[in-house]
Amino acid sequence: MMHETPLIATIVGGLGCAFVLGAIATRLRISPLVGYLLAGVLLGPFTPGFVADQHLAPQLAEIGVILLMFGVGLHFSLSDLMSVKLIAIPGALLQIGVATLMGMGLAHLMGWGLGAGLVFGLALSVASTVVLLRTLQERRLMETQGGKIAIGWLVVEDMAMVLALVLLPALGDLLGGMGSPSLSQLGMTLAITLGKVAVFVALMLVGGRRAIPWVLHRVAQTGSRELFRLAVLALALGVAFGAAELFGVSFALGAFFAGMTLAESPLAHEAAEESLPLRDAFAVLFFVSVGMLFDWHIIIQHPLPLLGTLAIILVGKVGAAYALVRAFRHSAATALTIAGGLAQIGEFSFILAAFGVDLGLLPPTGQSLILAGAILSILLNPVVFIGLQRLANLRQRKVAAPGTAEVAEAPAKVKVFTAPEPTALTEHAVIIGYGRVGRLVGEALRQDGTPVLVVEEDTGILERLRASGQEVIAGNAAQPDVLAAANVEGARWLFVAVPNSFEAGQVVAQARKRNPHLDIIARAHTDAAVDHLRQHGASLVIMGEREIAQAMLAHTHGLRIPDPAPAPARGTPPDGAVAEAV
Repeated sequence: MMHETPLIATIVGGLGCAFVLGAIATRLRISPLVGYLLAGVLLGPFTPGFVADQHLAPQLAEIGVILLMFGVGLHFSLSDLMSVKLIAIPGALLQIGVATLMGMGLAHLMGWGLGAGLVFGLALSVASTVVLLRTLQERRLMETQGGKIAIGWLVVEDMAMVLALVLLPALGDLLGGMGSPSLSQLGMTLAITLGKVAVFVALMLVGGRRAIPWVLHRVAQTGSRELFRLAVLALALGVAFGAAELFGVSFALGAFFAGMTLAESPLAHEAAEESLPLRDAFAVLFFVSVGMLFDWHIIIQHPLPLLGTLAIILVGKVGAAYALVRAFRHSAATALTIAGGLAQIGEFSFILAAFGVDLGLLPPTGQSLILAGAILSILLNPVVFIGLQRLANLRQRKVAAPGTAEVAEAPAKVKVFTAPEPTALTEHAVIIGYGRVGRLVGEALRQDGTPVLVVEEDTGILERLRASGQEVIAGNAAQPDVLAAANVEGARWLFVAVPNSFEAGQVVAQARKRNPHLDIIARAHTDAAVDHLRQHGASLVIMGEREIAQAMLAHTHGLRIPDPAPAPARGTPPDGAVAEAV
């Protein structure tokens, strides 16, 4: 075939290799992100074999960043952003300043000039949007206080980097580069940049909050799911592209505000669901594109500078963020969550490095160190984050203990939810997820006099349940320490009401391992999800669509839908057999 297909080859090679190595990483019980990054290394120019197009891959990855930030905006309202502004704005700016100074210090030790040190330090100061959001989403921390602060922190960092990218050319001559600005030119550039950003934000918060929901509402009235999905993607990508072209705002920031303007619409949930498949696929391509940039020779040629770079990212930034959050009188658990999420660098770091080289400010070695630091910090970030989360859990247990001096440490308005001490309940029902399904189950069980324990992560739901006297555990039930705290060994029933079948499968498998005789009831949306949950040990799996069809047929014809053939389960339900799914 003689056709030139660099786009198709890049997508197929990137997704195919990422799938294989991501599956291997998951099998080895490590983060699939490691597999995605290694896939990029294999497809890059520094390893033998097929080399993907290095110009197309970053552009495809940018689409993933846009869709990811759009999804974050859908779950992050203006009130959420305003609620964390007192810590996100000063905290992010101070952390950028501290990390930049540390980077400039390392650059000075390597004999670089002021301009190189500034670009190098700025590149090490800003966290990756994709990595931080993936970390929060995988651990279901988006709705926690720490998650909201981290997102606000990220938005401030993005805005600061947009400003830095505009000012660097004007400061080039002053910093030893190739530019030649005057003081008036510098002031004019700053004023124009800030003015453009202000105009964009004002347009989105005033006009966008009306126009974007109105457009999607009109499209939804057509009844075409395909057209609605297309409208969501067109709005997300269109607003992001327009923000970059017309106002000089980054794609990520433009997409975030587009999502946030839609967040208060009743269609926000549907918009998030429709953009999810493409969001995940292109986010994978982001990690592949990052891996393609990695030149492993830097490890041999400059080992000490590379260790210094990693120390700034993994130790210096973490320590600075932790100290700043604590200085604002937030709890140690919140501080550790934010610090762990920031222990990496990403897309803005690559842009700054390339920009610095083009301006003659940063030597090529500096760009290589930044890229290597990004790759290695992203690889190590899950380990750092998990370690800090476990430390946070230990600190929280200490705070909860009677007589501990840190009990009054956090402000009254800020509630930090981590896995508490194990519940004292026995012969109880554990409900995982307290959405529409979990709430109905919980209300019926309480009316029946059954002791109920709820495991949930949404801070708003948790506060309402605690106010009503319901015993709750805050956290992700897929984490072993949360299930241990719920005492599934002494429970009679486990109701898994979360809609995500993969997460539900992890919960079911761990619960079955802890209690072979536990009666586990789970929900599913597809036949494949039913089989998945039953194979992991669920006693009964309820598929909502099948139940609706069953009720319709029973009403009109008195018929019953045949039950599917039972699949072998990994555990043994209470009656010794797998109950049939309905």
